[in-house]
Amino acid sequence: MVVKKHQPGHLCMMKWLLLILAIIFRPYEIQAWGFYGHRAVNKFACFALPPEMFGFYKSNIDYLINHSVDPDKRRHSDPAEAPRHFIDADHYGENPFDTLPIYWKDAVEKFTEDTLQAYGIGPWYINKMFYRLVEAFRKNDPDAILYYSANIGHYIADSHVPLHCTENYNGQMTNQHGIHGLWESRLPELFATNYDYFMGRCQYIDKIQPFIWSAVHDSYAALDSVLAFEKLLTESTESDEKYSFEQRGSTTIQVYSYDFSEQFHLILNGQVERRLQASIIDVASIWYTAWVEAGMPVLNPWTVIEDEKVEVGGEDFH
Repeated sequence: MVVKKHQPGHLCMMKWLLLILAIIFRPYEIQAWGFYGHRAVNKFACFALPPEMFGFYKSNIDYLINHSVDPDKRRHSDPAEAPRHFIDADHYGENPFDTLPIYWKDAVEKFTEDTLQAYGIGPWYINKMFYRLVEAFRKNDPDAILYYSANIGHYIADSHVPLHCTENYNGQMTNQHGIHGLWESRLPELFATNYDYFMGRCQYIDKIQPFIWSAVHDSYAALDSVLAFEKLLTESTESDEKYSFEQRGSTTIQVYSYDFSEQFHLILNGQVERRLQASIIDVASIWYTAWVEAGMPVLNPWTVIEDEKVEVGGEDFH
């Protein structure tokens, strides 16, 4: 879909129409990494921090874990939330990273904000959240530090999911419906207990925007393998062997069978674990870089924020 420039009187209506369409075609149940993955990313990112930060983050690790999924929950109430979780890079051509400006103002000038909102603003929004986290550190405001740390952790983890980089985000264009949940929820649910989550020490990031876009580029590079391997496996699997039924509470649901999931996991050759590991170290590195940019304020390791949602202001992009 090509979004053309409109007269000023039509801009507001078009913007909201595109946002609504984005939400309609991005169902709420599609959440990168699922609850398990997002919680793991924020949890283990704490252990990659230097001692000057670790005490404060470790004391508040329950908050960071429990609120790692807040952005997904906001999708139900905030129509502007959905585009922050993805970028349909393939909408911008065969070699999208040769086309997409990494800076927001340049991208708006080239494609219009309506188009960017319709096809996802994930990388640009991470950059905005980063500077909000820097400001929270400068003020040494523990509530705001934890709020933005938990939230940016979610968006960074999303950027590491290959299916968050494509219009074919759930295989709906290639008759692979459900592949999103298979890759980012079912596989970690079954196999992530055996992953290595301790990634060593985080690093200072010299240039934030290129760093963020590098993660998205790596996710996009993995996309072809995800789709191709699932298709090959499906073609060699009987339909009654691809799915099974499991009891979840009082409900019986259809899921990808253990055998199919295991084969897909093996064919991917550690891809899911590697993307989860990259999420962890990148989250820790961005937390650390924000702290350094703020002047390395002293964080009180005995400050514990109650495990409740901290409201620190609106989440508009402007």
